[in-house]
Amino acid sequence: MTDEVLSDAKLRMQKAVEATRREFASLRTGRANSALLDQIRVDYYQTLTPINQLATISVPEARLLVIQPWDKSATRDIERAILKSDLGLVPSSDGVVIRIPIPTLTEERRKDLAKIARKYAEEGRVAIRNVRREAKEMLEQFEDDGDISEDECRRGLERLQHLTDETIAHLDSLLHTKEQEIMEV
Repeated sequence: MTDEVLSDAKLRMQKAVEATRREFASLRTGRANSALLDQIRVDYYQTLTPINQLATISVPEARLLVIQPWDKSATRDIERAILKSDLGLVPSSDGVVIRIPIPTLTEERRKDLAKIARKYAEEGRVAIRNVRREAKEMLEQFEDDGDISEDECRRGLERLQHLTDETIAHLDSLLHTKEQEIMEV
């Protein structure tokens, strides 16, 4: 029983880390990255649709994104959605292809992005702690019901805390890497 609870907690903690990693990928750094556009939804025939489901996104240069819509009528909608996003990107279109130059970041904008990255990391930590709390409650409930012994519960709680510490340390290392990437000139 303890192993099942711990393996479930580990899986859920890893999902929290992956969600945070996706949030980090959507933060703009000085380099072009197609993941920047993952969070943007386009109003396509009254349905909010991710850009990567409407077009091919490529990175031909370090500071340029190119979007080739499969449906040429969606070009204006994609441009509008990019302009509305808080990424600060200005697309230009020739009617067939949308080009998005990635401008260099100012020092102030870099600091703002680092703050946002720290906020995402804190949300990930909170999610991990919530998983720990739920698993802890399950282990204690098993002990109260007599399904596991007091010693087994204590060992399970120690393993759970060790797993939590490892996962949060991994998340912190991802944050450190992302902050360095953002602050790199």
